[in-house]
Amino acid sequence: MTSIATGFPDPWPAPLAIHPLDAVVEVPGSKSLSNRYLVLAALGTRPVTLKGLLRSRDTELMMTALERLGAGCESLNDDGTTVRIMPPSNGVFHGSVTINCGLAGTVMRFVPCLALFADGPVRFDGDEQAYARPMQPVLDGLEQLGARIEYHGERGFLPFTITPPPYGDEGSAGGDGESRVAHIAIDSSASSQFISGLLLVASRLPHGCELVHTGEKLPSMPHIRMTMEDVNRAGGHIEMSQPGRWVVDPADLALPSEVVVEPDLSNAAPFLGAAMIAGGSVSVPHWPKETAQPGGLLPALLQRLGASVSWDGKPWPTDDAGDTAANNTGFADDAPAAATLCVTGTGMIHGLGRYDLSAAGEIAPSIAALCVLADAPTALVGIGHLRGHETNRLQALVTEIERIGGTAGELEDGLEIIPVARHRLHGAVMQTYADHRMATFAAMLGLAIDGIDIVNIATTRKTLPDFTGMWTGMLQAKG
Repeated sequence: MTSIATGFPDPWPAPLAIHPLDAVVEVPGSKSLSNRYLVLAALGTRPVTLKGLLRSRDTELMMTALERLGAGCESLNDDGTTVRIMPPSNGVFHGSVTINCGLAGTVMRFVPCLALFADGPVRFDGDEQAYARPMQPVLDGLEQLGARIEYHGERGFLPFTITPPPYGDEGSAGGDGESRVAHIAIDSSASSQFISGLLLVASRLPHGCELVHTGEKLPSMPHIRMTMEDVNRAGGHIEMSQPGRWVVDPADLALPSEVVVEPDLSNAAPFLGAAMIAGGSVSVPHWPKETAQPGGLLPALLQRLGASVSWDGKPWPTDDAGDTAANNTGFADDAPAAATLCVTGTGMIHGLGRYDLSAAGEIAPSIAALCVLADAPTALVGIGHLRGHETNRLQALVTEIERIGGTAGELEDGLEIIPVARHRLHGAVMQTYADHRMATFAAMLGLAIDGIDIVNIATTRKTLPDFTGMWTGMLQAKG
């Protein structure tokens, strides 16, 4: 049947790939960069025009939140991808408002930090499923800065109200002695977003801050590096003096008057992976030579899985630089800033063995789909924090792999996938758990397994407003 609310068949029949692919896929702007730029523009001292902004549920929730807090968001073109952001004239956000976070991690973990600079209490709520997503570390950090947190449900989770320290009361911002540098210590093992949320606003603290991660592991360092680069681009100064310790100088923030958002490289993963499953080639234009996005690790990882990868018509460097590969592609200095990335597959996929994916956990569902169809087992490790994403992704991946006849199991810090013969895999109605990456994971498997139906494909609107159109267009393209 068709959902009245979304207009999609529910469940949605995933199309089977019946011939090799030859497609060019234009990927919308990065969600991670879009929401960081939106926050930094609202924190700034002048209007900023963002071009190539992702328009999806997550960014709509962010813009609505900023408008509720007193910032202005004005669309300048028909598709809304060019937006002017106007910060509050006096730098003070509105209090006595309620923010709907939906299921957006960047909204629920970044926007509470803006409440430090509000003129009254700010209440935060979200989707029912958001009540299971951990929030305690970032709220601990805000309490250390003088804010007061009132929980309206379970401690450490939505919903809650933040009452900021008295505006202008510099002594309330976690200071010590004459310098009054704010000191914050939190355990961000469950998500890098706790660190990023605090780093985004720390420049506004009167004397800056020192932020320390107290846990043993810190997931997704590329996302934290992205935050540092974006703040520094806005005129701030953040240094990671040692692993897990950041020093932020006080500064007035101001992004350049015009900022272009890179395409979302992690959202390219299902499309590039499709070339490996179906055979043929998929190209993504505007792939940056250097990027802070975790998805920048995809080309080297897909090569290791068996793909042929080229950028600007040249083979992708074969050396795997691991966590730093996103910013060290090995191309010449005079190479273009961005060019077309092309992935070509034969239908043969290699297992990865034991592979640390901690630097790019958000692409784990797409990599898992490829590993289900691989020629050898894979253990994806360093991704235990995925249990606290939109859903418990590790548990969900195991459940759905087993649902179609595959073999998988949870590890303490990851996921093990043991491929079975493809003829043993079978169609099924696959659940998405209101998680966009579980939906694209199922669509990838549907390319190779007949009879896959996907519940709530509309959840892909979280980051890809027209995923179904892009997916079917990719399959129908003739080069």
